[in-house]
Amino acid sequence: MAGAEAAPAIALQDLGRAYGERVALSGVTLSLARGQTLAVFGANGAGKTTLLRVLATLLRPHAGEVVVLGRRLPREGWAVRGRVGLLAHEPLLYRDLTARENLRFHARLHGVAGGRGEELLEAVGMARRGDEPVRSLSRGMAQRVAICRALLHEPELLLLDEPLANLDPGAAGAVAPLVGRGSGATRVLISHDVEQGLAEADLVLGLRGGRPALLAPAGAVSADDVRGLYR
Repeated sequence: MAGAEAAPAIALQDLGRAYGERVALSGVTLSLARGQTLAVFGANGAGKTTLLRVLATLLRPHAGEVVVLGRRLPREGWAVRGRVGLLAHEPLLYRDLTARENLRFHARLHGVAGGRGEELLEAVGMARRGDEPVRSLSRGMAQRVAICRALLHEPELLLLDEPLANLDPGAAGAVAPLVGRGSGATRVLISHDVEQGLAEADLVLGLRGGRPALLAPAGAVSADDVRGLYR
């Protein structure tokens, strides 16, 4: 068990993924220790979302080796899914169900006690709006419910695509302890906020055209280095 805990949370070796003839990821190699945060930067279409979807077991890698939480993907994806929390660009909620109904549904999927969802709704300031259909909520409110969904089963690995998107300062302050450094989870964080992303990171990956253009400890990366990815 001690060896398992010492193993990286994520280990990628020459990861590749394509959509037909279009290369989405190529030659991505990195290792992320448990409890650390990988910040991923890059322009639209650079491969950031594809990387998150591979790590979440939603896409199969086409090349290379992918090990997440000690399990090799895609062969052992079944053993990873319940240990990962994904906050995607879309909230992944049923729009005709209320916030509470969504969380109860996902709680049953994960075998989680119902009280956990209520605790999270309180934490993000959505308990009073919990009985409204998701389709009637603002984007920021739906984002807060989606954060509750991603955290419901207390995952070891958080995959976060712009977690503070559409949130006003008060809401961002409420969710920060849940998805920020204080969460204690290993995190992969996609962010367009360069300064905030660097402040949250231990390791930085910059993608350009699906290929690594930058990979270094956060302390060795400047904001200008990251901004260069977008030029």
